[in-house]
Amino acid sequence: MNQIKNLDINISTKEKIGYGFGDLACCLIYVSISSYLLFFYTDVFGITASVAAFMFLVVRILDAIADPVIGILIDKTNTKYGKFRPYLLFGAVPFAILAILCFSTPQLNEGGKLIYAYVTYAALSVCYTTINVPYGALTSAMTTDQNESVSITTYRMFLANIGQMIVAFGVPFLAAKFAQSMNLADSWKLTMVIIATIGSILLLICFKSTKERVKVPASHANIKFSDIFEQFKVNRPLVVLSIFFLIIYGVKSIVSSIGIYYVTYYIGKPELIKWYSLIGTFPALFVIPFIPWLSKKLTKKQLMTLSIVIDVVGMLGLFIFPSNWVVAIFISRAIAAIGNGMNTAYMWALIPEVVEYGEWKTNKRLGGMIYAVIGFFFKCGNALGGMVPGVILSMSGYVAKQAQTQTALHGILITTAIIPMCLYAISGICMRFYNLDKETYIKISKELQERKSLS
Repeated sequence: MNQIKNLDINISTKEKIGYGFGDLACCLIYVSISSYLLFFYTDVFGITASVAAFMFLVVRILDAIADPVIGILIDKTNTKYGKFRPYLLFGAVPFAILAILCFSTPQLNEGGKLIYAYVTYAALSVCYTTINVPYGALTSAMTTDQNESVSITTYRMFLANIGQMIVAFGVPFLAAKFAQSMNLADSWKLTMVIIATIGSILLLICFKSTKERVKVPASHANIKFSDIFEQFKVNRPLVVLSIFFLIIYGVKSIVSSIGIYYVTYYIGKPELIKWYSLIGTFPALFVIPFIPWLSKKLTKKQLMTLSIVIDVVGMLGLFIFPSNWVVAIFISRAIAAIGNGMNTAYMWALIPEVVEYGEWKTNKRLGGMIYAVIGFFFKCGNALGGMVPGVILSMSGYVAKQAQTQTALHGILITTAIIPMCLYAISGICMRFYNLDKETYIKISKELQERKSLS
């Protein structure tokens, strides 16, 4: 028999929390990079917004291209620690060191600064990929029971949002606190030393806490790069979901990157940055537990449309309210965060059924590769977060560390609200082509079980 044996066992709460620590760690480090590195480059390290924007685009696209390659490498990995866990063990410390180097400011000329930024940021991005792709695929090796997989993912998403909250509030708080007794560059570096060290420890705890129970037959390692293109030919839900990840994470990254500029220059209250960032993540903690209930009451298209509408309403508030209406702006920020929390949490829940659809079409279960493909698209989305704000800031005449012109402020406002709303409109249209409804999924699952019983 050449099928993976189903493992209907209960995963302990301790192991689920340990697994969730992995995403908490990744969020602590990589969300810090996504949210604050552009600001660090322009306002601390001294790289112009346009140059930094182009660098973000180049590095993140190269990083995204690495995802499928690493996915194939992982599928061929076989060590005494398993297929996925070794990457957590051996990647934890380099990940932390590279994060600290990204927020360091060696004394270099303009060209040297740019080379240093490219090398450190590119190395960090590749290191993140070699950790995050196997981490995401680790769930399938812990159990094959669907209910346990959902439970594990719930712990993961909850702790991931805790990580985002810590970054949103803690990073600007620590950087500002340390800046009271040292220069700005050293304050950011010390902040990242603390964040990266905690993240590295959490990754090691994740490695120690989890166990790979599902033993994949050797024949499943016979995976070719061309299988990716085969999936895109026959797996329509994968195509739609990939585009959706590109857009939604593009919006998340744009909003995250521009937020510090919006509060500092448009609202004119830099002391509120940590609170603005916090209110952009905190509502997700209340939304995630209701996703299973909502998914039973609404169709996939209805749930995603609802989340997009809620987010757009919040974005509209950020655009129309005057800069001195701080309370109204923060309420709008919270509304947008609710919608964003809904669609982000639900997107990840759709990946397993996309994997099964691909297996139904090709008779190959390519969970790791499909996760890597999804990773490629959400990282391309993340690339927008570094590129779009940098380009708009440069075009609108932004100059770091001084009062901005009305044109520059308008550019910040457009990037904060109008561009995300336009992208959301595209995502809403895209989701209409998702053809895997509940009835079809039940039919596919039943047929796959029949195939297994006959093998």
